[in-house]
Amino acid sequence: MFRGLNTINLDAKGRLAIPTKYREQLTELCGARLVVTIDTEEHCLLVYPLNEWEQIEAKIQALPTFNPAARRIQRLLIGHATDLELDGSGRILLPQTLRDYARLDKESVLIGQGKKLELWSKEEWEGRRDAYLDMVSDADQLPEEVLSISL
Repeated sequence: MFRGLNTINLDAKGRLAIPTKYREQLTELCGARLVVTIDTEEHCLLVYPLNEWEQIEAKIQALPTFNPAARRIQRLLIGHATDLELDGSGRILLPQTLRDYARLDKESVLIGQGKKLELWSKEEWEGRRDAYLDMVSDADQLPEEVLSISL
């Protein structure tokens, strides 16, 4: 299970070091093999252990190809899916096209989301986080299921 927020840096070649606390989990879960794809709602990247991605990919591939909306999702998610592996230093090399989509520069943020991680540019994340906080303060915008949770 991935949780927490980590500020990380991309080097000039587009490599980023996965935080140590996630490396062991990733090695155990998927042999340090990952799949990175775009998020279709935000300019960030979704980072999945290979075994988690394979389950999602099977569901996406099962969608009806004659449904235009389903076809768009297949093209975007599977089309951008990139297999990566942690190197000996615990880094991954992100292709330029993915870095461009997520507007990644040197400062980035890796956010644990349970079975996956999200990778954001630090600037982009801070803007979205502040917008999310504004929305959360408005109880009318929260799903009913969330209102039933006690923190």
